[in-house]
This record gives sequence, structure tokens and C-alpha cells, in this order.
Amino acid sequence: MSMQGSIKDFIPLLDLGKETKRWEQVLRILKEPKPDIIPTQREVVWKKNKSTLWFHPAKEKKYKVPLFFVYSLLNKSYILDIGEGSSVIGGLTEMGYDVYLLDWGSPGYEDSNITLDNYILDYLKAAVKRAIRHSGVNEITVVGYCLGGTISAILAAITDLPIKNLVLATIPIDFSMGIVPSKWLEGLQNGQLNIERFADAYGVIPEDIMYAMFRGLSPIYISPMVNLITRAYDTDYVEKWRRMDKWTKDSASFSGAAFKQLFNDLYKDNKLLKGELVIGGKRVDLSNINCPLFVVSTSRDTLVLEPQSLPIMDLVSSMDKTYQVVEAGHVSLALTGTFSIIADKWLSARSEEIQPIFS
Repeated sequence: MSMQGSIKDFIPLLDLGKETKRWEQVLRILKEPKPDIIPTQREVVWKKNKSTLWFHPAKEKKYKVPLFFVYSLLNKSYILDIGEGSSVIGGLTEMGYDVYLLDWGSPGYEDSNITLDNYILDYLKAAVKRAIRHSGVNEITVVGYCLGGTISAILAAITDLPIKNLVLATIPIDFSMGIVPSKWLEGLQNGQLNIERFADAYGVIPEDIMYAMFRGLSPIYISPMVNLITRAYDTDYVEKWRRMDKWTKDSASFSGAAFKQLFNDLYKDNKLLKGELVIGGKRVDLSNINCPLFVVSTSRDTLVLEPQSLPIMDLVSSMDKTYQVVEAGHVSLALTGTFSIIADKWLSARSEEIQPIFS
């Protein structure tokens, strides 16, 4: 057998025409304007500084207890409402839930002194109070995603707000691991890495710096390009890819004061896990959480590892608590709308279904 025949048997020749069309398609997609993100029907019910509280009414209200979504301070919240057929918010309004979403916005230089204490007490707590008044009900379900879940857990541990249920997805509790390189953590802990000077130099960490940090740390900013090249002819996939591509490049700025707290109190000293974190003069004791709790992790998460989330199950006092691992990635859990289906299965029995009145 000739060498040429052997190569053909094991490495099929490329279809140059097909490959040319593939790359032309990829280049066309990359050159197109970023897609418009059309939100689920909504209205503004509260604003503070750069933050906005959105209300998304149920299509046909089925449950009395509304949902209040809290997303990460590090990214834009519209990943939870990224378009018809993929929207977590839209899926839940279709299922009969009234939904509130806190959009943190992006701080400007004048906001450099906003701390995590401010975000949790002056923004999140105030927004939850406003949502309860607006809804006209006595209790509310808080749903936190990523760092928004961490913040939600902190609030639930120190507040007397009537939180009926707490749902946490891809939530970091143990900050001794994760995407931050071990050398960074070591540098923080021994003082070689000075977050203070970095944050003070900027005042507010700009969007492009935040994007560069995440792009360097997580493959979710690299692997999508490989997927696009592979699936460039899949129209549905390409549309979702374009939305995600827009979101990943649309980073939020970050207050310097909150940035220092995040790295010093959580990453450096791991105070939340140890029960040493103090917010608003109160020690954050997660055992104060006794409401029904649902925690979701994803099996392919490269941003928040499952062992980072698991400790909360032992730290809370909730008698009704559920932990579930989903076959998804950190972002795809939201991008595909899967989270709304999973959340509904747990929430439907805990959200006071409205009984129809027959004439």
C-alpha cells in the first residue's frame, strides 16, 4: 500500500468548497452588528443611582409569591433575559410568576467609594422592600445567580425581610478555590499582590479591564469561537451565539471600594465561609438562613466550581433544602433558558398557587 493511500484512509481530504463557505459564514457573522436584545415586557418600579429595578409581570399570573432576581455585580444582568426562547425571566413569566430583576448598572468614577455594604443594604435590601410593596404581598422569593447568589445569601443571613424562599445558582461560598490562579491567592495572602493600590489607581475598575480579567481567566471567553466555527450553519445556535458574544464583551465597571472588599474579605481571608464577614456592623452567620433553600450547580462550570457552592448546604439552618447538579455550563444554564425550567419544578410547590375562581 502506498503512503498516499494510507493518508487518504486515515485523513480524509478537505472539501475546499465547503470549508470556504464555512469560513465565509463565520466572517459574515463576526462582521454583523451586535444583535439587539429585546427584553421581556417590563416596567421600571424603582431607581437608585445607576441601578434599576425592573418588574416583569406574569403572562397569566399563577403564583402569589413573586420572584426577585439578583445577578452578579461583575457582569450585565441581561444574560437572564437575553431574548425570546432563551430568557430565564421570560420563561418564568410564561409559567405564571411575577418577576423582579435588579439591574445594578455600571458605576462611574463618582461611585468609587460604594462598598459591598452599600450594595447589599442601600441597594439590594431597599429594592427588595420596594418589590414587596409594589407586589402587594407579604413574602418574596429571592433568586441569586453567581456572585448575585453570594450577595443574596449574605442579605438573607442579616435581614428580617420576609424572604419565603431562597434560590441560589452557581454560587461561590468558599473562595479558597475557583478561577483565580493559586499564585494570585498566595500573593493576596502573603501581601505580595496589592489589590489596594490597583483599585485606588483606577477608583472604579473600567469595563475593558474587567473584560480583560475575565477573558484571561475563563475559557467561556475563548471556547465559543471554536463552537461557532463548528456550528456556523446552525441558525438557532448562531443566533444564541451572537447574543452571548455581545454579553461577554459588554462588561460592567466595578467600584474600587467593593473590589477591595471582594478580594480582601472573600478571596484573601475567605471570611464568608469562616463566619467572619461583617456587613453593616452585623456578622454574616449563614446559619441564620432558615427559609426553604434550593441550590443549583453546573457540571461544566469553569467560573464557579461545585465545591465552592456545596458548603452552604451545611451552613444554613433550613430544614427544607435541595441541592441539584445540572448538566450545563456557568453561562449556558441561563443562556438556554434551562434555569427557568429547573427553578419552576422546585418553586411551583412553594409559591402559593392561585386557585381559580369558578362562577
